[in-house]
Amino acid sequence: MPNTIEAATVAGIDMGTQSIKVVLYDWKARSITASTQEPVELIAENDGTREQKTEWYDAALEKCFAAFSPEQKNSIAAIGISGHQHGFVPLDADGRALYNVKLWNDTSTAEECRIITEAAGGDDAVIAEVCNLMLPGFTAPKILWLKRHKSEAFARLRYIMLPHDYLNYRFTGEYRAECGDASGMAVFNGKTRSWSQKICAIIDEKLIGLLPPLINSDEPNGFVTAAAAKRFGIPAGIPVSSGGGDNMMSAIGTGTVRDGFLSMSLGTSGTLYGYSETPLADPKNGLSGFNSSTGGYLPLLCTMNCTVATEETRRIFNLGVKELDELAAKARPGADGIVFLPFFNGERTPNLPNGRASIIGITAANFSRENVARAALESAIFGMRCGLEAFQGLGFKAREIRITGGGSKSPIWRQMAADIMNIPVKRPVNAESAAMGGAIQALWCLTNSSSLKKKGTPVGIAALTDEHVDISDTESIKPDSNTVAAYNKAYAEYNKYLKALSPLYI
Repeated sequence: MPNTIEAATVAGIDMGTQSIKVVLYDWKARSITASTQEPVELIAENDGTREQKTEWYDAALEKCFAAFSPEQKNSIAAIGISGHQHGFVPLDADGRALYNVKLWNDTSTAEECRIITEAAGGDDAVIAEVCNLMLPGFTAPKILWLKRHKSEAFARLRYIMLPHDYLNYRFTGEYRAECGDASGMAVFNGKTRSWSQKICAIIDEKLIGLLPPLINSDEPNGFVTAAAAKRFGIPAGIPVSSGGGDNMMSAIGTGTVRDGFLSMSLGTSGTLYGYSETPLADPKNGLSGFNSSTGGYLPLLCTMNCTVATEETRRIFNLGVKELDELAAKARPGADGIVFLPFFNGERTPNLPNGRASIIGITAANFSRENVARAALESAIFGMRCGLEAFQGLGFKAREIRITGGGSKSPIWRQMAADIMNIPVKRPVNAESAAMGGAIQALWCLTNSSSLKKKGTPVGIAALTDEHVDISDTESIKPDSNTVAAYNKAYAEYNKYLKALSPLYI
């Protein structure tokens, strides 16, 4: 193991749906000293299939580390990994993929959800077991799908991993899981922090014996092997932290590790989540009962179509990102009555796996490029407001929203978030929240297991986020009272159309 006092950085890896990104964070200077990113392909089919291949992950990760200089790679003292949630990585006994990785936005497993739910005794019984409904995005129905559709591959199944677990395995050779990401698999009970014997048995009697042992969030998953060190050009023996799902790691990267804060991520998917010391969930209203990757809980709303609507609108209008924003800014809040239901990929919240996108409320007077552009932007935040109402219904008092993701770079979208949610919004100075969360968790693991630990007292994650997450007051955005009133009316229209059309997509 390198001398951790001399080593200068921790590496945060963000394994997104579209790319893998690696940042090197100098914890003494409190700055990212280097970063690199490589794209990852996607298999998409009309039946809702969304898949990737493990070899794409391997190649992208190698290219990322190859972009760093030898000095930069030798400076790494620990690694922390964030990965998109719910994906099913099936490996054989030799660690080889048995099939493609089915992703969080794969909606081809609606039938498997029905089978598991009926066998468990209905929605309430499923919620009691795994703190969530059985939804196509989760991992459990993907496992049953493999059994039903790829029986030969299922017969050879030895390792069941989530995407971030797979990268951990590539670095350390260890097969372990942590509660945060595991809580999104729908085979895990977040209250008892254990695998669900009941749901596992419904899928297959051997399943419970294949799942990995669980570790605490501040423990190392393992240490970089000699083979991995040679492959990536990094020091052998350095710790790899437990890691976590992208939302859990983004919560660390935004400092959402205390009660009262919400984080909103505007990416391919849209998420709204908050830290809680006690279990908190409302699955029937879209608020999943997840655990955090810091030891607490992370109730979360996820929509599958966030920047999807704006990207598709940009495409048909042939506009750049800033041009779309400028066009939307010319329209009034509420887009003069035009409503965009952005369900291009089906939808998870609300649970409409067969959903389709719609533009509604069009008249001869309001049908303009400006209003369509604004409605596309507004649709993502209206989906988030559904989650906010679920939080409020459970007594969660949000003081502030911390906004991240690609969409957070848009000034008009940030103001929309403040006005539609009617809560102040801040954007962290470092927008790479998932990678930053991985780096901070790696530092947490390193600090509590090395010579950096002072006087034997464990360092808490909140103390580290206070020190390393920069929330600039210059990015604070306050709601505008007049616009808030206009959006209350527009949101009511959105819900009216959603209620009317939802029966078509179930």
